[in-house]
Amino acid sequence: MSALAERGPAEARQAAPSPVQGLLQARRIVVKVGSSLVTDEGRGLDEQAIGEWCRQLAALMTADGVRRELIMVSSGAIAEGMKRLGWSTRPREIHELQAAAAVGQMGLAQMYETKLREQGLGSAQVLLTHADLADRERYLNARSTLLTLLRLGVVPVINENDTVVNDEIKFGDNDTLGALVANLVEADLLVILTDQKGLYTADPRRDPAATLVREGRAGDPALEAMAGGAGSSLGRGGMLTKILAAKRAAGSGASTVIAWGREPDVLLRLAAGEVLGTLLAAQTAKQQARKQWIADHLQLRGAVVVDAGAVAKLRDEGKSLLPIGMVGVEGDFSRGDVIAVRTVEGEEIARGLANYASAEARMLCRRGSAEFERLLGYAAEPEMVHRDNMVVRR
Repeated sequence: MSALAERGPAEARQAAPSPVQGLLQARRIVVKVGSSLVTDEGRGLDEQAIGEWCRQLAALMTADGVRRELIMVSSGAIAEGMKRLGWSTRPREIHELQAAAAVGQMGLAQMYETKLREQGLGSAQVLLTHADLADRERYLNARSTLLTLLRLGVVPVINENDTVVNDEIKFGDNDTLGALVANLVEADLLVILTDQKGLYTADPRRDPAATLVREGRAGDPALEAMAGGAGSSLGRGGMLTKILAAKRAAGSGASTVIAWGREPDVLLRLAAGEVLGTLLAAQTAKQQARKQWIADHLQLRGAVVVDAGAVAKLRDEGKSLLPIGMVGVEGDFSRGDVIAVRTVEGEEIARGLANYASAEARMLCRRGSAEFERLLGYAAEPEMVHRDNMVVRR
């Protein structure tokens, strides 16, 4: 899903640092490692690889006399669980996958605890679902816990809570989870370690002329095309999800690096300003926390459809959404739910907190505020979504 940014013209946006400066200045870093790196060719956890990343994390904490705060987002629980259960084939049944995750989480947490402890660092296991971030109170609790751990010098090791999730509440992949965590803690940098060197101009397995993209702008549509789109081999292989994760992380001002996880001292070299893999720089300043929470919703309760005049008011003038500009309502939502704002062509241009439930919103379409009391029996806010509770697409 696209990164979102507020468009109010009166609100100045802070200039982002140059890409190399962004690496050098990063003080809060989220590192995501995928299953292909964490596991030993699918045979359980790779102890040597995890130990090497933990060594680099410890070195980063005090490198050059600069204090850095680090978070690991790590896959690998299901693969480790399969090993411990003696399964050679990944199961298809959701309850078996959840059982494997439950068993494997024990090993994953134990491995990171052991390897970080060897480096003199404490660790904490944090399991998240989208429901934890969709609820405002739980979102703030998760944020508070993570920031407290960082202040204490503890390395949080985060994974999706596969034991309880289903398709409706899954993040979908740990690239997305990494970006959401970066948004949650207002990180400066997201590092996605993968089994590829970075983003190429084409699939290097098919096109020998493909070249590595060293730098780019997070959110650039051309990057998604390079990743191959959803139907390509690269897209299925996960590069597209990484590009979209970078786009999401940029919504809170975090740049992203996609790099080969086996690169020697990859984390230390990145912190020293070396451009490894593909650096996708954020172009926006950090959003205020409330709007970032709105932007981070993966599932929405519904949507309102607006006319061209309302689109111009939202995008160009930074106005609130008034019901008079609405031409339709989709879904079933309550007051206070996060909803999308879409054009008649189906493009999502914004999202925000609904001031009216869907049944009421349907009655208010094309109506001015003077008619609200007659239609509803009461008059609350004149806006369907107030600009202070809305985030608009760039």
